[in-house]
Amino acid sequence: MKNRFIHISLVVMVVLLAMTSCKKEFLETVPYGKLSVDNFYKTDADAQNAIIAAYDILQWVNARDWQSVWLAKTLPSDETTCGGSSAGDQPNLVEMDRLNYSAGNPVIKDVYTGQYFGIYRCNMVINKVEPTNDFRKKIIAEAKCLRAYYYSELVMMFGKVPLNLTELAPSEYSQPRADVATIYAQIEKDLTEAIAELPLRSEYAEADKFRVSRGTAQALLGKVLLYEKKWKESSDAFQSVIATNEFGLSTDFSTLFKKSQEFGNESLLEVSFTGVKGYDWGTFQWGGNRNMENNITWQLCGPRGDYFVPGNSGMVGGWGFVYPTASMYNAFEASDVRRNATVWSIADLQALGGNWTGDPVNPPFDFVGYFRVKYGTFADETNGPVGELNYGTNLRLIRYADVLLMASEAFYRQGNEAMAKIELNKVRSRAGLSDVTASGQGLFDAIVQERKVELAFEGVRFFDLVRWGLASQVLGSKFVVGKHELFPIPLDEMTNNSMIGEQNPGY
Repeated sequence: MKNRFIHISLVVMVVLLAMTSCKKEFLETVPYGKLSVDNFYKTDADAQNAIIAAYDILQWVNARDWQSVWLAKTLPSDETTCGGSSAGDQPNLVEMDRLNYSAGNPVIKDVYTGQYFGIYRCNMVINKVEPTNDFRKKIIAEAKCLRAYYYSELVMMFGKVPLNLTELAPSEYSQPRADVATIYAQIEKDLTEAIAELPLRSEYAEADKFRVSRGTAQALLGKVLLYEKKWKESSDAFQSVIATNEFGLSTDFSTLFKKSQEFGNESLLEVSFTGVKGYDWGTFQWGGNRNMENNITWQLCGPRGDYFVPGNSGMVGGWGFVYPTASMYNAFEASDVRRNATVWSIADLQALGGNWTGDPVNPPFDFVGYFRVKYGTFADETNGPVGELNYGTNLRLIRYADVLLMASEAFYRQGNEAMAKIELNKVRSRAGLSDVTASGQGLFDAIVQERKVELAFEGVRFFDLVRWGLASQVLGSKFVVGKHELFPIPLDEMTNNSMIGEQNPGY
């Protein structure tokens, strides 16, 4: 099913030329193909190709050369260090890890512009496809759900941003930033309308499991409402997902993030990658190419091959970025089955016949003794002829465990501790742990802790800490209150958009 998603023809990209929120240079890109916009969006096949292009941006923004959304959301947290050969290896990533980035950081620029590529493609579907049959109505609903996702990422990371719902004319390239409340209102509207038209996940054919379903939209709506502190509406949305029995917790956490469980019963939204293209050093799509189909980020973030001896671990060396911290390793309870599927120590590796040969007195840059197992560089997750360039492991964006933990938090905020414990303990039970019985602050602390260990390295920890008001407490002095709650608006956007207004505070 993943290959079908990747390989559906995108020759129709003529109508899907990418854009940022306002930058003219992207709008002047030479079209792909030979069709005009006026001759496209006429048939069901056109609508199908157009929505596949909107999904395709999820892949691109999470696997761009060294500058993926996953990296931008993971590095600022307390889960990881930056890594690499030295501080000068990828300074843009070091800045993200140390929280000393500026508006000129290329990672932040690409994260920002990437979401608008996706929004543009969604807008074209929503505004150009005529809802003349049920198939097209579903396609439009998918586009609304995806547009809501892209905007939810932008508003979480950047706060006020331009709200573009149509194709912009040249005179409209400059756009003001919309208030956060206005953006959230549009996200809620898009998701509510999408929920009414999207099918249940079980109603999709196996080859279409990559698509957003009614449950995806309901879960995303619940998350957005949680961020808005609309606790009752949030828990209602999550309960809508739970009540369908369309999703469940995988019985085997150790394989949950492997290719074997892609689009499984715990997945509500994931990014599809494939290694079947068989890239080599001459054919790999460097330079942030939007046609790249594998996930180079996993290779980038494997343990540095100069020092890594795999033994019987099944893991192979990578390029040495995004190492786990000691606090992440120590966060797991002794009997938690998730730890060995999430992070290893050197001793754990040695128990598998492997080793780490880095100097323990002067260790490699940013290495503190631990290896990331979740989304790790396992030999059976990639293809030849050059394994480093063909990782096909999907990135999970919304999991059922996350839905349960967000529901637990929403119930707690309403004072419904009984329901909060029920949803929390479902996740703990899968991990082989006893039920949480605490109340009050102790219950909230348990929810915070459970999200840390269950969702480690999934790109949620940093912005969880921000919305809880715990970032300065956990991250220390590198987190500046009043500044680091948001990323800066990229310098190019500030320069080229005459209506963008003031920079985010502190930058």
